[in-house]
Amino acid sequence: MDKIPELPNISPGQLDVPSVSKLEPVGELAHPPRILMLYGSLRERSFSRFLTYEAARILEHFGADVRIFDPTELPMVGSVPETHPKVVELRGLFLWSEGQVWCSPERHGTVTSVMKNQIDWVPLEQGALRPSQGRTLAVMQVCGGSQSFNVVNTLRLLGRWMRMFTIPNQSSVPMAYKEFDEEGRMRPSSYYDRVVDVMEELFKITLLMRGRVDYLTDRYSERSERAIQAIDRQIEKI
Repeated sequence: MDKIPELPNISPGQLDVPSVSKLEPVGELAHPPRILMLYGSLRERSFSRFLTYEAARILEHFGADVRIFDPTELPMVGSVPETHPKVVELRGLFLWSEGQVWCSPERHGTVTSVMKNQIDWVPLEQGALRPSQGRTLAVMQVCGGSQSFNVVNTLRLLGRWMRMFTIPNQSSVPMAYKEFDEEGRMRPSSYYDRVVDVMEELFKITLLMRGRVDYLTDRYSERSERAIQAIDRQIEKI
């Protein structure tokens, strides 16, 4: 194909022109939206776990298929082979999911090691698969004191690095010890209402993206690289 006059650096054969018709969903979509939830504390009275379960109840009411990963007994990244059962479980859930919720306490101004360890165990590529790419993501945090956004900002950065679509809304619960009762249920408040907002938005965006992820994550640079690799392979056969 001839070069594009105004865009001489682009390979026309690898350039896709987006259109609404190309965004039609494809694949099997009869199952409920699949949501994986991660929390970042191992404490018996863990407010990040309480908030995660509260959010899970909302998602289940919407009709989601929700799985919550228990980080207990997940070894530190690199300390055991990738065949460890907890690592296999976590990576399998990443591949299973269509959307995710990450919730961490704030520790020294950032996410906890428990939270980061779960994310670090998941590679950007696993064979021919990308466990996190294209999944939707909602982020939440709990604070021991006044409201902070350090954790949700860090989780957004991690989500972007993992090639996930992070929704605009988020939840930060200050003085979390005041917001949950003895049974671990969240009390009515504007903070609870925000959690409902976040789960509602995550569910909507996940529905919008289902069946479209392959197209939405198809990139010109990667198509060009694959084309060059294909040519190289042909040359090697000569």
